[in-house]
Amino acid sequence: MAAKVTSWKRARVLDDHFPEAIAAHYDETIGTHADAAVITETVDFLAELAEANGGDALELAIGTGRIALPLAARGVRVVGIDLSDAMVARLRAKPGGADLDVARGDFTTTTVDGDFGLVYLVFNTIGNVTTQDQQVATFANAAAHLRPGGCFVVEVGVPQLRRYPPGETMRPFEVTPTHLGFDEIDVATQGLISHHHWLVDGEWQVASMPFRYVWPAELDLMARLAGMTLRERWSGWTREPFTSESTSHVSVWEKPATA
Repeated sequence: MAAKVTSWKRARVLDDHFPEAIAAHYDETIGTHADAAVITETVDFLAELAEANGGDALELAIGTGRIALPLAARGVRVVGIDLSDAMVARLRAKPGGADLDVARGDFTTTTVDGDFGLVYLVFNTIGNVTTQDQQVATFANAAAHLRPGGCFVVEVGVPQLRRYPPGETMRPFEVTPTHLGFDEIDVATQGLISHHHWLVDGEWQVASMPFRYVWPAELDLMARLAGMTLRERWSGWTREPFTSESTSHVSVWEKPATA
């Protein structure tokens, strides 16, 4: 059984956009992110960093345990933070889910005891933090939980503004027989709302989630404000080169090994 965090401080600034209605079908509605091959690639990448820095990790927005559970199965001690009671209930119901310690609260400010060799935040979740100040706070909180030499990893999409014709604010990002997805942007605020229509058990379910899109260079500055520096950036978990055509990135920032 994983070692338990003895205490944690809960805070709540963010809104919970993952209530029961979404959590109940979350794992079935995230497309290729639920594929075993994608999960294995992600876990391989994270496990390598964790094992090089003490063998433990803190996941911000641990959710249903899509990544945390297989990472823990690799021998990494995983602790989580999550705001959604409904998502964590799904984690607890899975094999091994009851063994993970999860602090309930907003990951911009919620803290747990101890330090970690790895902190990570995957699947565009930094965008669920909808103000720049809160995104800066996320980096500061991640850095505060890292031991010297530890790494903070973020997986997030690259804003696709080039795909919007002048004056357009809405574009589809996925159109399949079971999922219709449309992004709506506000360039003045870097605001983005993802509108989803899922066909689940023969019925259409609708949800809209707010995001703040953020550029790689902006994230690098947030890391510098938190005392971290960019170590590496890739287009994906198998270390494909990051280029001007990349639609997403996996970035690794490092906390200095010495003061």
